[in-house]
Amino acid sequence: MSGDGTHVVHAGLPEPVPGQPFLPGPVFAAPYHLDPDAGPGLNGYGRPDNPTRRGLEAAVGSLEGGQVRAFASGQAAITALLLSVLRSGDTVVLPSDGYFPVRAFAEGTLRDLGVSTILAPTAGPRPALDGVRLVLIETPANPGLDVCDVRETADAAHAAGALLAVDNTTATPLGQRPLELGADLVVASGTKALTGHSDVLLGYVATNDDQLLDKITTWRTQTGGIPGAFDCWLAHRSLATLDLRLGRQTANAAAIAAMLRDRSDVTGVRWPGLPDDPSYEICARQMRRIPGVLSFDLGGADRVARFLKASALVFAATSFGGLHTSADRRAQWGDDTAEGFVRLSCGIEDTEDLIADLTVALDRS
Repeated sequence: MSGDGTHVVHAGLPEPVPGQPFLPGPVFAAPYHLDPDAGPGLNGYGRPDNPTRRGLEAAVGSLEGGQVRAFASGQAAITALLLSVLRSGDTVVLPSDGYFPVRAFAEGTLRDLGVSTILAPTAGPRPALDGVRLVLIETPANPGLDVCDVRETADAAHAAGALLAVDNTTATPLGQRPLELGADLVVASGTKALTGHSDVLLGYVATNDDQLLDKITTWRTQTGGIPGAFDCWLAHRSLATLDLRLGRQTANAAAIAAMLRDRSDVTGVRWPGLPDDPSYEICARQMRRIPGVLSFDLGGADRVARFLKASALVFAATSFGGLHTSADRRAQWGDDTAEGFVRLSCGIEDTEDLIADLTVALDRS
């Protein structure tokens, strides 16, 4: 197998044709010309069929090790997964410390449809899985960065007759490949580090189970939650630098986590790459690289605001995984976190510049 850098540069590209671009431009089409005799072929109508989208899906699928269906956002992807797999009377296990809108969706729409939800912390203990239809884990969890053993959870889920889905948003497929660890499905927001330029909303579901893939494809076709052609093209273009971006982000996170841990005015520093982090051992077993996201607590909302105003390099923004270092006080969005809890997403700036800027901002706050 080629290295990560080579893989992402060439993933999903067509065979070279003289006079044609490396990555063909986006196909903007609703209807296509049809064969009057044979009728619809591969491209008939833009909702189920688009060659630009198929190119992106082939690229991401080669990274995840499965077949992929792209969606308009990560939330659209996870909604499609849940509603195409679950039926009235089913039970789903969701992370109590994962992405908040998923829990809100479960407590509203899924409950109204007769689906029961069990919430469990990513780091455990794991609840009994008897009678459970689907287990969804997010590892590393967003925003707390706890980690779950994917292979162990897959074995437990399958022994109970349940499916396992893994939210791979934070790790990306270069960080871990859940399908190889026994997961039935992978779901992710491509808005974050996968595309990494903070200019695309995207989600996807990956699986090697043809029946599950058919259900998800049918759901997408019938509900229409597709990404636009230009978004797919931008996402595919951005994949080529994924290895380089993640390398710098991880290096920045390692340096910043070490600096923060040594400060007496910062508490609760979490980064799974720290040898004393509670998630370190599991990460060392199942992850190929640690993401450039860390978290810490500044004691209160006022100090977080002062910190962000004092920083010249850290943008106050939600989402994560972009080129620019950003920080988000998650409590302002309704997350069950402390008022001073900060999720910091490391960009690709020079490490020395970030350390200097953060040090000044913390000192002034």
